[in-house]
Amino acid sequence: MVRERLRKATPEETAILRAIADYQFWEGAGHALIPDEPLLKVSRRTGRIREILDPVGRERIASLRAATHTLIPTLYGASLLKPTAPYPRGRVVVVDEMVEDILGKSSLFARHVLHIDYSLRAGDEVLVVDEEDNLLCVGRLVLSPEEVLHFIRGTAVRLRECVSDEAGRGSD
Repeated sequence: MVRERLRKATPEETAILRAIADYQFWEGAGHALIPDEPLLKVSRRTGRIREILDPVGRERIASLRAATHTLIPTLYGASLLKPTAPYPRGRVVVVDEMVEDILGKSSLFARHVLHIDYSLRAGDEVLVVDEEDNLLCVGRLVLSPEEVLHFIRGTAVRLRECVSDEAGRGSD
């Protein structure tokens, strides 16, 4: 049974999604993440937006968390976001020697983090990058930035999606 339908976003919905992205990430993130006239996957039962898709390639940009009305970017969405923010805004920087080790995993440990954006909070969606600012993964920050840099044990980021093997890295 199909529970979602695909349709174009109205101008009001596009404005709301961009406002959510600006609030959640940083000013200007909304225009980078949400294209003009995006496609939406909408729940047939509730009418709520579930996913945001690129109107051209129909690639999923982000999901909308129903409980909190926050965006959960995909790796594709993160690649749209990253150029709009100066380094290290919204990023968790991983030690280069550990890049291969984290890509096949579901967690990034605190001991592998070299730098982190201090404006982040636990529970925020983050971009995981290497020392050269290459996008590796997207995930949710588990600890505060101070805890991440202070602790040598424990999970810092729950990884959701990582770059593929074709890109020469690993896969999630």
